[in-house]
This record gives sequence, C-alpha cells and structure tokens, in this order.
Amino acid sequence: MKLQEEMDEAQLESPVRMTGGSMLIEALKREKVEVLFGYPGGAVLPLYDKLYDSGLFHILTRHEQGAIHAAEGYARVSGKPGVVIATSGPGATNLVTGLADAMIDSLPLVVFTGQVATTVIGSDAFQEADVLGITMPVTKHSVQVRHVGELPMAIKEAFHIASTGRPGPVLIDIPKDIAVSEGEFRYDQKLELPGYQPVSAPNHLQIRKLVEAVSRAKKPVILAGAGVLHAKASEYLKKYAEQQGIPVVHTLLGLGGFPAGHELFLGMAGMHGTYTANMALYECDLLINIGARFDDRLTGNLDHFAKYATVAHIDIDPAEVGKNVPTHIPVVGDARLVLEELIHQNGKVADAAEWREKQEQSKKEYPLWYKESAETIKPQKLLEMICTYTDGEAIVTTDVGQHQMWAAQFYPFKSADSWVTSGGLGTMGFGLPSAIGAQLADKTRKVVAVVGDGGFQMTLQELSVIYELQLPIKIVILNNQSLGMVRQWQEIFYEERYSHSKFVSQPNFNKLAEAYGIKGLTINSMEEAYRELEGALRSDEPMLINVAVEQEENVYPMIAPGKGINQMTGVKP
Repeated sequence: MKLQEEMDEAQLESPVRMTGGSMLIEALKREKVEVLFGYPGGAVLPLYDKLYDSGLFHILTRHEQGAIHAAEGYARVSGKPGVVIATSGPGATNLVTGLADAMIDSLPLVVFTGQVATTVIGSDAFQEADVLGITMPVTKHSVQVRHVGELPMAIKEAFHIASTGRPGPVLIDIPKDIAVSEGEFRYDQKLELPGYQPVSAPNHLQIRKLVEAVSRAKKPVILAGAGVLHAKASEYLKKYAEQQGIPVVHTLLGLGGFPAGHELFLGMAGMHGTYTANMALYECDLLINIGARFDDRLTGNLDHFAKYATVAHIDIDPAEVGKNVPTHIPVVGDARLVLEELIHQNGKVADAAEWREKQEQSKKEYPLWYKESAETIKPQKLLEMICTYTDGEAIVTTDVGQHQMWAAQFYPFKSADSWVTSGGLGTMGFGLPSAIGAQLADKTRKVVAVVGDGGFQMTLQELSVIYELQLPIKIVILNNQSLGMVRQWQEIFYEERYSHSKFVSQPNFNKLAEAYGIKGLTINSMEEAYRELEGALRSDEPMLINVAVEQEENVYPMIAPGKGINQMTGVKP
C-alpha cells in the first residue's frame, strides 16, 4: 500500500507558485469552462485582472441576477455547470435568488464571490456580507477560502459536487487578499470527500421488486421528472415505456423527457395539468416516479394523490424518497442506470391494455381547450402559432405565471433539453437571461423566450447582452397588461378584488427594444399575428415581439389550493 501511494505521488504534477487569481483562471481552464457570467467590483478586481488576458470567454451581464439566471439556462441545456463571478456585499446578495432557484430545480452552478480581506472580516467593512451564512440554506455546498493553497482543491471539489449526485449550486467565497497572495498550485490531487458519496448504481433487490410490481399491475403509470433530463435518460425512458406499455405523465420540469406526440404520453400533471394525466395519477394501481420531487403543485391534497397505488420512487437523492408521499419501493440511483437495468430485466409486461385504451379515450374526450376569437389574440393560440412557426424544435424559456403554463400546455416538446423554466422557486425575470445561457449552450437551435409583461421588466436590461453578442433570440411578450396569474387568483379566490395586479402604464416596448439596438415588433390583432409572426420568428436576428393578448383569459384546467388531483375545474368549456 505504501509503495502504491509513493508511485501515485510520483505521478503528480510539480506544484507551481502563482497568485489566487491565477489559480482560479488555471482551474477554470482545467475544468474546460466555456463561458463565465459575471459583474466585477472592488473585491474581485484581482480576479478580473487575471481574466483580462486569460482567453476565457466572459459575459458582462447588466445585473448579477441576470448573470446567474443566464448560467442556469446554460446549465439546463448543456448539462455542464454554469459559472458565475460576482463581487462582495450587494454583488453576492444579488445572486441569492438564482442560487435558491438552482438549488430547488437541481441545476449545477459554480459561483465565485469576492469578499473583503481576511484582516477585516467581521468588522462591517465596506461591502462586507456574511455570504456563507446567507447562502448556506440555498446551496449544495459553500466554502470560504482562508488560505491561498486551499483554493485549487476547493474549486476542484466545487465542480465535482455541483455536477454529481443531485446537481446543485456550489459557492466559493474568496477574500481579496487571498486572490493576490501566492501559493502552490496543483490540480491533479485525488478528491477525498468521505462525507459526500452519492449513490448512482441501484440496489438490485429493489429493481426486482419493481419488476415484479409491474408484472402484477393493471393500471401502471410513469411519472417522469427533471431527473430524467439531468441523467440524460430520455431515450431509455422511451425504450422502457414502450417495452412495458406503460403510459407516461410529466412534471412541469420534466417536459421534453418523453416525446409529447407519443401515443403513451398523457401530458403534464399538476395544478394546470391535463385531465388525463391527473386522473391517471389518481386512479393508477402502480405509480413509478422517475426523478420527480412530488412537489405540492404536482400532487395537490396528498389525501387524494395516488391513493390506490403502490408507489415506486426512483431518485438520485435519497432525501426525496418518502419525503412527501409514502413509498413502497424506494430505488436510489441515477435514472439512466436504473432504466438501463429495468430494460435489461425485461420482466413480464403489465396486463394494461384496457388501461391504455381508457387513457387514449380520455385524451380524446378531455383535450386542452380554449375559446378561439377572431377579434382578440388568445395566448393559447399564440403558443400554438409559435410552435408551428418554429417547427416545434425551439428551445423555449419562460418567466413564471400564466404564460409559463400556456407554454407548457400548448408547445408540445419533442425532445430533451428544450424547456428552460423556473419550477420550484417560481422566479419572475428568469426567462430573458436564461435564454442567453440556453443560446450559448446550443448555438445550433432557435431560442424563444416566452415572457410576461411583468417578469420581462424585472430583467429587461439583459437585452444589452443579446445585442452585443447578436444572439438570434426571439423574445415574445404575452402582454395582458397585468400580473396574469395574480389577477387570475384574485378573480377566482378574492372576489375580483384586483389589488395592484394590473399595470396602469407600460413602456413602449418597440422603442425600448430599439433603444437597446434590437428590432421591436408589436402585434395587436390576429390579422397582424398571421401576417407578422412567422417572419419574425424565422428571422436570424434578435427581436422583441410584443403581443397584446386578452387580459381576462385564465389558465385551465386548474386544481384549487387544498383540492385533490382529481378535483379539477375548467376541464371542459
């Protein structure tokens, strides 16, 4: 053993002396980082000075929140960690929303924040903030580097932790004096994290239990979450569902993990899910959850959720198994590895022909619906047109609210990594900056940011980045001159008392776009939509398309708070 350790040590690279700032640059190159999003300030000037001639591609966003949401979009589409740099104090605190968003939606980020010098930490120095204390609840791991020699290993550990197991954000806080201090840089040392050993391979006994449960099922259903996408397991999910003849339901964040046009696809489930998907979850006798959290917006009142079912839960994060819904067959592991094993087992197929026939009939009887209008633009119709004019192949990003739900309902996703949205945290302002990251992650695909007039105005300054990089992103504002989902809830649950949910005034969005150097287009009627929208979406230049949609339109179906998944309203006209 000692001889082996000596041989391993001999193969390590020779340490090189450099500053903390140089160490960061070298580590990012070793991690093959393609793009950084950030905003400089006093505490990170030593880092930015080394970035000046590093050759690394850095994007100066116009707000730190824009930087971290762009990094989230990049991570969601590429599967690689998004990298962010921000200064101390307000620079760091402006990242908190994005950290929380990435944490709950399992997006890999590596975030570097500047900090005041170690000699004045704790003295309320200028732009000092307890970044670790503030961000610890919303990061997978966070650390403050107090000795320059610790920085290389901290960075190596950060990339590993962020991208393995259940992905998530990792933060490294770097005091200014550490960035300018010299130390020895080595990056080939073996990672030793005894407290962090995520399980990827499933337990074979649990796999057998699931195979046997499928063979006995009469009404099985697969609930596929974002874990399928994170594991790059979409093809395996399709193969397994077809092999076993099991219908598939998606969570909001899981959309794209199974082809929307497939005969086994029942739609999205949850508060604004399809009747067929929700009733399948209510009536099933076997529920196979693959990579979903059993979020409350999915389950509704737990007393009514999958009450007749044996529940199997496949998840990389053991903390999620049994957390919200009692689980009979827990399977901890990577979704792709689990599905590979299930396919290999090729157990007895469920006797579910009658069940599948029922689901097919339900899809025909209870489709998503809306009342078309020749006078006003229905948002659902607009999403259908966007799908048609992008050939259903676009990457779609959204803010949060009604437009988000309409996009989920009326833009059927054919393939994985096509849907970028804020799920668990529900972050307004997410759509525009995340589109930047998504486009940089995949330059070959069209990116459409579907946003509301409220959320768009929270991060609209990032139009400047789109112009600078000439990213051919199309921003489509569903402009109902209100905070649409807030207005809908006030209509339904608060006796139409519209307290501060309707905008009295708005900017001229065309002129706003032009002020940023981007072409603006406003569509006020269906006639204009038919005439203008296709050309705008098919163009190769960035464009802001402001569409006046009907203000009073609501999202249906809907499950009211406290109601069960089977207690939907607005199922039919």
